Parts: sequence; C-alpha cells; structure tokens
Amino acid sequence: MKTAASFGSILTRFFTQRLMGQRHVSPHTLCCYRDTFRLLLKFIHAQTGKQPSSLMWVDIDAALIGAFLDDMEQHRGITVRSRNLRLTAIRSLFRFAAFELPEHFNQIQRVLAIPPKRVTHQQIGYLSRSEQDMLLSAPDRSIWAGRRDHAWMLLATQTGLRLSELTGLVRSDIHLGPGAYVHVIGKGRKERCTPLTSQTTEVMRAWLAELPAGETQVVFPSRRGARMSNDGIQYLLARHVETARKSCVPLRNKRVSPHVLRHAAAMNLLQAGVDTTVIAMWLGHESVETTHMYLEADLEMKRKMLAKTSPAGSTTSSPYRPGDALLAFLQAL
Repeated sequence: MKTAASFGSILTRFFTQRLMGQRHVSPHTLCCYRDTFRLLLKFIHAQTGKQPSSLMWVDIDAALIGAFLDDMEQHRGITVRSRNLRLTAIRSLFRFAAFELPEHFNQIQRVLAIPPKRVTHQQIGYLSRSEQDMLLSAPDRSIWAGRRDHAWMLLATQTGLRLSELTGLVRSDIHLGPGAYVHVIGKGRKERCTPLTSQTTEVMRAWLAELPAGETQVVFPSRRGARMSNDGIQYLLARHVETARKSCVPLRNKRVSPHVLRHAAAMNLLQAGVDTTVIAMWLGHESVETTHMYLEADLEMKRKMLAKTSPAGSTTSSPYRPGDALLAFLQAL
C-alpha cells in the first residue's frame, strides 16, 4: 500500500532537483520561489495550526491556495502583479508534482486551474535626452563617490543594463580597446556584449584608473570595496534625482528607478531609428514582442504617424449605420 506523500519531501525535491538541478535557475528566481513558499507555509500554520514539516500533500488544496492569495492582497497589500508571481511559483511546484504524484491528479489540476488576475498594462516611464543630461550632471564629480555614480548612471543610460547586471560587473567585463564594449550574462543566463560610445569609454577608462587592479575587482564598489546592493543603487539614484529636480521641472513629476534608466537607453535607440529587433538583442529580451512597449510609449513617433494621415478638413466617409434592428441593437451595446 502506498504511503501518503509528505508536502515537505515534494517541496524539497522541487527546489533541489527541478529548480537547481534541472533548470539551473538564477539566485534571484530561487529567492522569489523560496519567499513564496515561506509565506504560504506561515499562512497555513496560522490557519490550521499544523507545523510545516508535518503537512501532507493532501492538505494543500485549491481552496487553501486561493485563500492564501486573497490574504496576500487584502492584508499584506501586495499588487496584482505580485500576486500573480506568487501563483506562478505555486503552479510550477504543482506541475512538478503532477509527475511525482499522479494519484493526486484531480487535486493538482484544480490548483493549476487557478487563473492569474488581469492587470492594467501601463505605458513605461523613461527620461528624455534633456532629463538624462540633468540627471548625469547631478553627482559631485569632485569626490570619489560622485565620479562613481556618474559613471554607473552614464553606463546604465547608454547600455540599458539591468540593475543586477550593473552591480555585478567586474573589471574583466569592461573592454576599452578598439571597439569598446561591456560583457554581461543577463536574465535567463543569456550572454551578450553591448558596445560603448566614445563618451562612455572615456568616462569608464578614467573611473577604472581609480580602482585597485585585479580582474575580479567590482567596477562599482561601495565605500568598503564590496559589491553595491540593489537597495544601495536605488538610494543613490533617488538622491541624485532629487538634486536634478531643483533645476529640471519635468523630473519633479516622474518616478525614476534604475529600470527607468534602462528604458531611457531603449528609447534613445528607438528615436535614433534603430530597428526593434536590434533593440531586443541590445537589451537581452527573450522576445522582440517585449520591445514593442517602447513603440507604444513613444509619443513623438505617434505624432509623426498622425502627420501622414488625411489632412484636417478632408472628406471622410459617413459613419456606419446599421439597417437591421438586430444589428442596431448590437451597435448600441
């Protein structure tokens, strides 16, 4: 007779065999999945009183998962996007369990049938050229920290590196000879090389001259010489944005994050006439479809398209008028 399956044993194998052994996911993804199940187990303990290590697989059903997701939204105040990310991690576990526990097929399918919530897709935020210039002039380049911050902000707005890619750069990733470029292994473990402009090359050459020698030397270290944290970068950026806002009125109404600098790099390329497929490769996008959001956000490009349409005052076709009562009903809906 087959013994009941322990939830802990399935969850452990999911992390060690599927995520780490087979998929070789990034540390960031591993942390996101870990946090999801830590929150889920704490919720179950609060609801049922059962210790996580004593849970059986049959204890985790669709109703409990739904209650957990609702609690995350209503009491923890997470966004719909965050809720969907939690659900993605849970569904990934249950897809793994479908092969491990075929006898629990119905229970697993009910969890997999929980749909993600629809979210409003807002247009991306980015900085205009003048706003980028004002931001880049904000750091005090007479001091070491100011030169460092100017260097990483310039590199971010020119290359579009992700935050984790930026903080993880070491000296061997920066190549400043003929055809200068920066080398990264980005999201999805995709390797890419991004060329540097002459301005960025000169700034990076001067900055690297201030750092200790060594191929593994972090390019943008903290004052203690260690790799800067994501929170540290965001804090420094917020300080410089606040400085730039004093002389740049449009920045006062914009929320500027490290990812907005990445968007700014993409918009610079798009407005220069670079094809979206090239921009997708430049940014390391999985699909060129992801890059289409920059087309949607470029208002100036839309104005140019509008200028090519029929001029004002030209004759337009008469509006559609249904000639049938049923069609009229549908038209009025």
